[in-house]
This record gives sequence, structure tokens and C-alpha cells, in this order.
Amino acid sequence: MLTPTSAGGIVVHAYDEGHGPTVFLLGPGLDDGTRCKKLAMILTRRFRVLRLHRRQYRLDLKTDPHLGGSPCAVGDEVQDVLAVVRAVGAPVVLYGHSDGGVVALEALAALPAAFAGGVIFEPAAVIGPPLSDDRGRVLTAARAALASGRPGKAMTIFFRDTIGLPGWQAWLAGLSVALVPKYRRLVPCQLDSLQALDRLGVRLGTYATINVPIVLLGGGSKHNPAHLSARLDAIQRVVMP
Repeated sequence: MLTPTSAGGIVVHAYDEGHGPTVFLLGPGLDDGTRCKKLAMILTRRFRVLRLHRRQYRLDLKTDPHLGGSPCAVGDEVQDVLAVVRAVGAPVVLYGHSDGGVVALEALAALPAAFAGGVIFEPAAVIGPPLSDDRGRVLTAARAALASGRPGKAMTIFFRDTIGLPGWQAWLAGLSVALVPKYRRLVPCQLDSLQALDRLGVRLGTYATINVPIVLLGGGSKHNPAHLSARLDAIQRVVMP
């Protein structure tokens, strides 16, 4: 485990595996640092691979781990990324998925000299209205469900109204999260992440300043919610004009 100190004196936790050029993985939602483990195991055959236990998903840093409501800013997570990169001491390739993709974009813009390039998979970037809608109704309803002891319902609301899954798929996805203890514990953190992304807002102008090579990835399925492609297209227009 790599444990540099970040802004505010927070000790960062990053898994450090393999040898070779460094690849740094920022996982998506509900990630305790293990969601990218299978990908990391493949990459460690040729690379040194770092996997961050992102601050947003660390229960030890939450005011109320059971209800959330204590989101760290995306900028705080960026500082954690930069602390790890400085500890490595050489440019790395940065990979980010979903909300981790937004953290990756922000880090690439904040200190491009620290990175050899970036790979961004379906970033959950705000490109217009907030992710939880203009009045924050999605977040309010999901937090209410969580407060009533229904984490599966909270995630169903998130999957249906933010991710855009059909109702039955959202219900199954929410149920699946609620049935897995390690994911159920992180439901408040997922809602915190949604709030943090909305607070960050539209950052396309900032992403236009990124001057390192970037690969943008989409899921490639015709069944993917259309907004995922729209977010990728908006980012592509500014980073690959």
C-alpha cells in the first residue's frame, strides 16, 4: 500500500502492484479500491499499477457513514491523486471510470506535467443540468430512502433517474447493491459523489486546457443510456478539437 499525505493531512491509501511503467486506476462508484482489481491483475504483467481507495468512498472519513451527507469535493480527490503521483516521482498514465473519470480529467487539467496520458471511460461529467436534476429531487428522494433504511430503494432511484436505466433494470441493480454488504455500506458515499459532481458543475472549459494525450472510451452498446454518449461527445469536442 502506498500511503502519501494529501492536502489537509489526509493519508491516502493506494494499492501498489507490479513493475514497469506506471498506470494509475481511479474506479467508478461504490468502489472501496477493489472494483478495478481484475483489470489491475491483467496490467501488472507489464506495468506497475496503482489503485486508489478514493476519499469519497472511505467510510473512515465520513461524518455519518450510514447516511452520508458529508461529500468531499472533487478537488479534494484530485489532491489525493496528485499526492500519489508525486510519491511515484514519474509521469503516469491515468485511468478513470464514471465519477472516477471526472476526478481523472480534473487531475489531468490541474497538473498535466505529472501525466504521460489519460484513459477516460464514460465520465459522469456535468455538461448541462445537474445530474440530480435542476431541483436536486433525485438526491433528495434517494437520501430519504436511505434514511428510512432502504439502501436498495436509494440506489434504484439513482440508477433510474441519474443513470437512466429502465425501471425494471434499475430495481434489479438497486437490489443487487443492497444484497452485497460491501456495496450496501457504500450507498451513502455514492449519493455523496452525486452531490459533489453537481457542485463541481460544468467544467468543459477547464478540460479544453488538457495538453496530454487522452483516449475516451464508451460502453459501445446500443442499449447504453444516450446521455453517456452525449457526455463523451461534449468532452471530445474540447479535448480533441
